[in-house]
Amino acid sequence: MAKDDDSKNYKVIAENRRARYDYAIESDLEVGIMLTGSEVKSLRVGQSNIAESYASVEGGELWLINGYIAALSRAGVFGHEERRRRKLLVKSRELARLWQATAREGMTLVPLVMYFNHRGIVKLKIAVAKGKKNHDKRETSAARDWNRQKARLLKQG
Repeated sequence: MAKDDDSKNYKVIAENRRARYDYAIESDLEVGIMLTGSEVKSLRVGQSNIAESYASVEGGELWLINGYIAALSRAGVFGHEERRRRKLLVKSRELARLWQATAREGMTLVPLVMYFNHRGIVKLKIAVAKGKKNHDKRETSAARDWNRQKARLLKQG
């Protein structure tokens, strides 16, 4: 019963739909994000964008770079920068794995979705991904179209 009450707090804030088109995703990871009060209030209203952002391991810490959270007009003096670097919270073992993937293997850390979890805490799902070439994108598109057509044919008869 309590689980049903908690699940209504889950809400997607921002989604990077283009990430699955531009990148071949190897694995994903849920991380926390350090925010100020005005940023959380702005996210509750739903004013954010993570489409052009990426994550980076710098100085032994994980950062979200170029993530947009709109400034809250009611915040006044206590507002925030819209595109500031935000620290991501992750365990040290996972941080070492992410650093190895980016530095040695040439992978990219791409944010997939930002959401409020069932407890009302802002979380970010990032993916370890490799960039796709144009021919890979065409293959993915052709496979998706074929699967749609196959499902349509099976549904007809």
